[in-house]
Amino acid sequence: MKKIISLGILSAILSVACAKKGNGEPVTPPVTQPDPPASVADCKKCMVLSEQAQQRVAIADVPSKKIFWQWTPQSSNVQAAHYAWFSNISDAKIVYNGQYILTTASGGGVALIRIADKKTVWYAYAGGNTHSAELLPDGNIVSASSTGNFLMLFKVDTLHFPENVYTKKLTIDFGHNVVWDHKNQLLWTAAGHELKSFRYNFNCAQPDLEPVETLPLPGKEAHDLFPVYNEDALWLTNTTNVYKFTLADKKLTQADVIQANIKSVSSGPADFPLIIIRPKVSWWTDEVIDAKGNGIFYEAGLKIYKARWVLPNNFSYPAGHEIRQCK
Repeated sequence: MKKIISLGILSAILSVACAKKGNGEPVTPPVTQPDPPASVADCKKCMVLSEQAQQRVAIADVPSKKIFWQWTPQSSNVQAAHYAWFSNISDAKIVYNGQYILTTASGGGVALIRIADKKTVWYAYAGGNTHSAELLPDGNIVSASSTGNFLMLFKVDTLHFPENVYTKKLTIDFGHNVVWDHKNQLLWTAAGHELKSFRYNFNCAQPDLEPVETLPLPGKEAHDLFPVYNEDALWLTNTTNVYKFTLADKKLTQADVIQANIKSVSSGPADFPLIIIRPKVSWWTDEVIDAKGNGIFYEAGLKIYKARWVLPNNFSYPAGHEIRQCK
C-alpha cells in the first residue's frame, strides 16, 4: 500500500527543511533595517556626530543605523585655503529651531551651517584647538579653545566673513566648553577645576563678557558641558566622573552613568537613552553607547569625538529660535 502524505504534512516538512542549514543549524533570517528619513526635519531619533575619520559633521539615524547627512568644508562654500581650520571636528550642536548646526574643530574653525542645503552661512578662525562654541542671544558667537586657554567672542555678520571679523579674547583655563543659559541670561563654562558664569554685554558690534561667579569643581580638566534635556541643569564631565549640575541649588551630583574620560553626554525624552562617548582609541570611538555601556549606534571606521541628540535645546534657546543678524 502506498503511503499518502497530506499537503499540510508535506508543507510542514518542506518548511523545516528550508529553515535548516546544510549542517542542520537553523537559518537566521536577515534583519531588514528601515530606510533613513528623507531629511533631517523628518528625524524621529537622530544624533549629530563630530566625526573625525572623514573630517565631517554627520547625522545618523538610529532606527536605520545609517549616516544619511554630512557636511565637510570641501563640500560647502568654505574657501580651500581654510579647509585645515576644520580638521578634527570637535563639537556640533543643533541650533536655530533645528535648522542649523554650530560646529567647531581642533584646527581652530568655527562655523554656522544651514542644514537644508549644507551652506556655511558664517565661519571664522578662533585658533588654539577649538573645542566648543555657543550662540549668544543677539546672534553673536563665543567659542572655547584649550591650547592657549581662552574664550573667543565673534561679531557675526553673515555677509562679511571670514576675514576682518571682530573678535575679543578672554583668558580661561583649559577652554573646552560654553553653554548659554537662556533663563538666567548667563554664559557657563567649566574651566579646569572651576565652573564659571559670565554676563553678556549685548553689544552687537563689540561683544564682551563680565565674570559673575566661580564655583569649585571636583577633579580636574572639565571637558563636556551640555544641557540636560528639559531640565534646569547641565551635564558635566572630567577625566574621572560624569556629574549633573542643577541651577536652582547649584548642586553637583555624580550621574548614574559609566564614568571616566567621557567626552560627551546628551539626553532626551523618556524613550531616548542617554548617550555618551567613551573613547576606545586616543580620544575617539566608532560607537555611541548608553549610560550602562550598551551600544546605540556603531559603524566600523568611524572616529566619533562627540554625539548629541537632534532635539530642541530649551535650556539655551527660546522656542521658535530663528537665525539672527547682529545689528
